[in-house]
Amino acid sequence: MSLPATREERLMQILLAPLVSEKSTMVADKHNQIVFEVLKNATKPEIKAAVEMMFSTKEKKIEVVSVRTLNYDGKEKRFGRFVGRRRSWKKAYVQIKEGQEIVFAGLEAR
Repeated sequence: MSLPATREERLMQILLAPLVSEKSTMVADKHNQIVFEVLKNATKPEIKAAVEMMFSTKEKKIEVVSVRTLNYDGKEKRFGRFVGRRRSWKKAYVQIKEGQEIVFAGLEAR
C-alpha cells in the first residue's frame, strides 16, 4: 500500500466502517460514543482528526472528547485438513461532545 500524498487523503482512509451491533447501540445511548472499524496502523490522534474532519459541516462542528482502541487478532480456522486464519483488525470507540450527533446517510447515531 502506497502512502497518501496529503494528510487529508490519509484521514479519509482511516475510518473503514461504523460497527452497528446491540453493544455499540447501547454504548451510543449511554456514553455518547460511536464505534468504528479503523485501519490497523491508525493512531488515536489520527482517528480523532478523521472523525472531526469527515462529520463536521459548516453548520455544526463535531468535537471528539476521547478515543479508545482495541486490537483483535484473527481467529485460526480449519477447513478440513487445511488451517487458515481470519484477518486481524482494529476497533475504535469515539466519544463525542455531549449534545452532538453524527448522521450516517439518513440514520442517526448519538
